[in-house]
Amino acid sequence: MTTSQAARPADIDPRAVVSPKASIGAGVSIGAFAVIGPDVVIGDRTSVGAHVVIEGPTRIGVDNQIFQFASIGAAPQDKKYRGEPTELIIGDRNQIREFTTLNRGTVQGKGRTVIGSDCLVMAYAHVAHDCVIGDKVILANAATMGGHVHIGDWAQLGGLAAVHQFCHIGAHAFVGGGSILSRDVPPYVMVAGNPALPKTVNAEGLKRRGFTPEQIRNIRNAYRILYRSELLLADARARIQELAGAQPELAPFVQFIDDSRRSLVR
Repeated sequence: MTTSQAARPADIDPRAVVSPKASIGAGVSIGAFAVIGPDVVIGDRTSVGAHVVIEGPTRIGVDNQIFQFASIGAAPQDKKYRGEPTELIIGDRNQIREFTTLNRGTVQGKGRTVIGSDCLVMAYAHVAHDCVIGDKVILANAATMGGHVHIGDWAQLGGLAAVHQFCHIGAHAFVGGGSILSRDVPPYVMVAGNPALPKTVNAEGLKRRGFTPEQIRNIRNAYRILYRSELLLADARARIQELAGAQPELAPFVQFIDDSRRSLVR
């Protein structure tokens, strides 16, 4: 175990099991009965609670809080996995609550699962192999996603929401609690239900993040074009693209439509 001189021995509970092949940063605290495996890197000032298990290869940034009983970096739940050295990468200042499960990637994906920075991952949430989670994302209690899911910055998933593998959720989107999602959710859009369907624009969230009233009106108008105009998707996309020239906040709509592979919620 390599430990920065700034770290105090008392930061690691003597009942914890830490591999000599793990790298532990300055000011890290590790609770009782935690297990830190080889090829684990934990950044400065990160807190690891009691009974947490972290398996490698896993890289964790600085100032994270990992609460008791979380499982971090376990092998992917994929029958094709054959023990390849894939990894989990976690950014900075995340809160990872009790009993969450964050799995490593697979070689069929890009070999890594990625969690951004400043996220809140609540109790019992599951992030499967090869998922890519942006910054400032909130996954409420027991939110669950299959493999290869992508979630944009500032998106939120309500409690017990379930996301099908390969789905993409755009930035600032909101998935209601208990929703079952099998298609892609464009940026800014709120969806709910089983199956999840578009409801409105996440206007309250946009206000909190500094979007102006004019920008929100423009986004609402784009939502109406996409979901209320009865235009074909290609025609709705073309119309939104025209508006995006003078309303840059609409550009993510166009890019998301172009990148969608599972089709949009409609």
